[in-house]
Amino acid sequence: MSIHYGKAAVTVYRTDGQSTLFAAEVRIDVNGDNFMPAYTEGDNSMVVATDTMKNFVYATALDYDGTSLEGFLDLLGHRFLTAYAHVESIRLHAREIPFARESRVLFKRTYGDCGVAEIGMDRRGVLDHRSGREGLHLIKITGSSFARFLRDEYTTLPEMVDRPLCVHLDVYWRHASLADRIASELVREAVCATFDGFVSRSIQHVVHEMGQGLLAQFPQIIEVSFEAENRLWDTAQVSEVDERVKVYTDPRPPYGVIGLTLRR
Repeated sequence: MSIHYGKAAVTVYRTDGQSTLFAAEVRIDVNGDNFMPAYTEGDNSMVVATDTMKNFVYATALDYDGTSLEGFLDLLGHRFLTAYAHVESIRLHAREIPFARESRVLFKRTYGDCGVAEIGMDRRGVLDHRSGREGLHLIKITGSSFARFLRDEYTTLPEMVDRPLCVHLDVYWRHASLADRIASELVREAVCATFDGFVSRSIQHVVHEMGQGLLAQFPQIIEVSFEAENRLWDTAQVSEVDERVKVYTDPRPPYGVIGLTLRR
């Protein structure tokens, strides 16, 4: 039997009251045989209440003056394992709550892409980790095609030699060392630059180019993976004067999905 339990959707907004804001949603999960009696016998004597976990996250956030999700999770994990000696291992996940700075003291909540991080650790240290950027919605109005694909009696899709390309994209990566990591905003910039400049023959083609570019640009990254959805717009109207001028509308489901993982 494998068990885990914890607290999800713990929101923290940490500010120095002057100019900084660190905002994240945190999940904490603990593991270990010491919790087995709670499942098998109803014995809660070793159970750290999930409400206690929530308060522990708040207390750690109060002391954290950094800016990265990874740094916060690393501190939280080490502190939790120190405080509760019977916990064998812990898994932590954080999602950035994005705000745009409008002035020294004013921030505006945004609803675009956001950084994520996940760390698993035990008393030996960090066992595994993954950083990421989720919710990228990218559109380029030209510079993509999809043609010469397999056709049979079930195929109705026309070939497109030039099309707008709209994708919903999540990108994840692992560092060689958690201490030597890069900011997720730099990954976003590199992915967007590839999407902009690369003339692709499919979404598979462009995400592979993104991955190769990230591994070449950032030696700290040892693995990169993508999860993408094809959200190509549906054509609603075409100009009779210039066929390049078109009106599109949001596509109806189902959506094509594409996955890729590259390692050094």
